[in-house]
Amino acid sequence: MDLSDLDRLDVADARALAMTWAAVPRWADTLVAGRPYDSVDALVATADRLARSWTDDEVAAALADHPRIGDRPTGSGASAAASRTEQSSSADADPETAAAIREGNAAYEARFDRVFLVRAAGRSAAEILVELRRRLANDDAAERAEVADELRAIALLRIERTLA
Repeated sequence: MDLSDLDRLDVADARALAMTWAAVPRWADTLVAGRPYDSVDALVATADRLARSWTDDEVAAALADHPRIGDRPTGSGASAAASRTEQSSSADADPETAAAIREGNAAYEARFDRVFLVRAAGRSAAEILVELRRRLANDDAAERAEVADELRAIALLRIERTLA
């Protein structure tokens, strides 16, 4: 798919696509309403700017669309397929690292009452584990900010991959 394909989609289909990038309805609607974009870079820049205004509630709702790190994402939709690709290194971790990630996920969820979210694409399972352990030391406000940043980074990466 390229940018001209996005421009040709009807509003409902374009919104459905944008929701696979990040399940934030207000953001998806605004991105779709802004079509056409001059370039993928312009779309990414707009998506980035709009994502910086996500509320805590929007981020929390969007987390429901993301599987736990290390779990093999299920489902047949575009978001599940993207998660499978993004998490391939953590899903294929050696048994010791995989067990440490599972333990870290449990500790994170107990501490923050939400799933651990990290941009897994391009990171090894060991790197993800280091990041998980580092973020367990965050206070709630710092962690909310990191989760929003990670969600935004994932959304931008998904846009670029979709329209490459």
